[in-house]
Amino acid sequence: MTQHTLPELLAPAGDMSCFLAGMAAGADATYLGLKNFSARAGAENFSTTELARMVDLANQNGRRIYVAFNSLIKGDDILSAGRLIKRLQRDAQPHGLIIQDIGLIDIARQAGFEGELHLSTLSNVSFSRDLAAIQKLGVQRVVLPRELSIDEIRQMDEEAPEGMDFEMFIHGALCWCVSGRCYWSSYLGGKSGLRGRCVQPCRRIYKQKGREGRFFSCQDLSLDVLVKTLAEIPHVRSLKIEGRKKGPHYVYHVVAAYRMLLDAIGTPDWPQAKKDAEALLDMALGRPVTRARFLPQKDIRISTPDEPTSSGMLVGKIQFEKKDGSPSWPFIKPRIELLPKDLLRIGYEDEPWHDTVPVTRRTPKAGTCTLRLSRHKTPKAGVPVFLIDRREPELVHILQEWERKLEACRKVESPLVEWTPRLPRPVRAKRQQDYLVRASLPQGRETRGSRSVMTALWMSVNSVRAVSRTVMPRICWWLPPVIWPDEGAVWQRLVKEALRDGATHFVCNSPWQVALFPMDDEKRRPHLTAGPFCNISNPAAVALLARMGFEAAFASPELSGEDYLALPRQCCLPMGMVLSGYWPVGISRHGMNQARANEAFFSPKGEAFWARNYGHNLWIYPAWPMDLSAHRQELESAGYAFFAKLEETLPPNMPPLRRTSDFNWNGSLL
Repeated sequence: MTQHTLPELLAPAGDMSCFLAGMAAGADATYLGLKNFSARAGAENFSTTELARMVDLANQNGRRIYVAFNSLIKGDDILSAGRLIKRLQRDAQPHGLIIQDIGLIDIARQAGFEGELHLSTLSNVSFSRDLAAIQKLGVQRVVLPRELSIDEIRQMDEEAPEGMDFEMFIHGALCWCVSGRCYWSSYLGGKSGLRGRCVQPCRRIYKQKGREGRFFSCQDLSLDVLVKTLAEIPHVRSLKIEGRKKGPHYVYHVVAAYRMLLDAIGTPDWPQAKKDAEALLDMALGRPVTRARFLPQKDIRISTPDEPTSSGMLVGKIQFEKKDGSPSWPFIKPRIELLPKDLLRIGYEDEPWHDTVPVTRRTPKAGTCTLRLSRHKTPKAGVPVFLIDRREPELVHILQEWERKLEACRKVESPLVEWTPRLPRPVRAKRQQDYLVRASLPQGRETRGSRSVMTALWMSVNSVRAVSRTVMPRICWWLPPVIWPDEGAVWQRLVKEALRDGATHFVCNSPWQVALFPMDDEKRRPHLTAGPFCNISNPAAVALLARMGFEAAFASPELSGEDYLALPRQCCLPMGMVLSGYWPVGISRHGMNQARANEAFFSPKGEAFWARNYGHNLWIYPAWPMDLSAHRQELESAGYAFFAKLEETLPPNMPPLRRTSDFNWNGSLL
């Protein structure tokens, strides 16, 4: 395989040192975020003036830069987002934008952006029928979900339209829930993963009937030598390393390892490159690794509940030396030499003393390294300490060389710009029927519903075939939030069967599911509503849905009360929302590991949850429902045309219901 046919190697950059480390190690492209609208708000990120110099350096070296603009956009964000994109185009001209929110497809073009548009994995493009609809909107690349196997990737490739590229993760952190289908952090604390502020509740220790462990805390993905297989798939044009919150040591070693592997494909150097690359990856200070679902015939467990899955190298354990009856500052006797500016992590993420501290002076092996921590972060003796970032002299020297190159690049001023979005005229919609959403009809009985409430069923082979043709038109059919490649043919047949039997109303829980329906045939065209899992939060996204053929849309359930009340008056379609019921905190393709579905499990704070399998996915629910019913009147006054209640049967032996949730109503979506 020659160099020009290889997919690009895409490196993360959370700060300038990481960007330069990726460049030095041989990355073909870099993805990074700005100070706003990035799905890694915890990274340092960049200004437009910094980005202009970075793009200049990349262009000089035949590299590319993509800006991750992959945050959920609220209605009052549109103006600032459009102005920022216009400044990006004027001052920096990055090669592409990675976006989650479909409203940004139109906003980016209106703002004059000329680069490529890539759909983030948060957009949940998960089966091949999605791709044609996406390409029609002007998107050039899709970031594939991490849950796909090599067989499913090949299937997506075979059915992809010409000109559609795939980007896929090959190394780095995994999420237990499907990207774009996790509300765990937001539901518990108002910090949204869709807005880049996830507090990682999945990393915590949970308990279930005497068992406890980090059931949902994933190992890192590492495909290492398997990139040889991916490099042969035509539409896979970018291999992506996760890690925008990692340091330059991680970026340099991981990029260098994969650069070595890619360059050795098809050459006699491959055996030695495998050995050298594996050694570099071992030095990268990541978590324990897994192939995840990539090889379907292998064990696909991605968590080890009895073991911590934190990143870094164990270098010591906390000690105290008492002086004059009072304890000293905590210290460690490191197992290796520590260098100035090395970064240490104290304990694990879910512990109260968890912290990161820099090393201030060189400490020899078995010397004394004192840790200056905040008083409220005082750990216990014996708490492990991990090295999570290194500042070895060789890497420092390499970065200094690239800093000098960057300093010689063009400097620009980046004054503010004016820009006004062009949006369709809002509508004042009439009240419509509400939805009572169930997994099945009660005791198999068919129902006529009522004038004000339509019965809705989660669509499945069993639910469709349990309903007679007489009742079929009176049911609203809700499609699942995720359809995987190996299910695509089944869903095409199921939708066709439902339409044949008289179904007319459907709720799509991914915008791309529109591709399952005959939208060009006016006689057979069904009534489609964009469901709550589409994560719609702004009028630009609603306008795009209208162009795709949707007749109505649900607002994202993550919005605050203020955002909810503002949205309908801005939108060109009738808007609805989930008013009450059991909203899942996450949806996963991974099975429970050492824990059981349909049984309560508990967080460290005593919060109860339960999980249930629907189709190929596992849905995790809190044991308390969302309930915004008290706000119904003001929501109707704000313009909402319909509401939904999600009905679930709780498993037996659940703890007594002690509360309900208003989600983010009284907060703000951080």
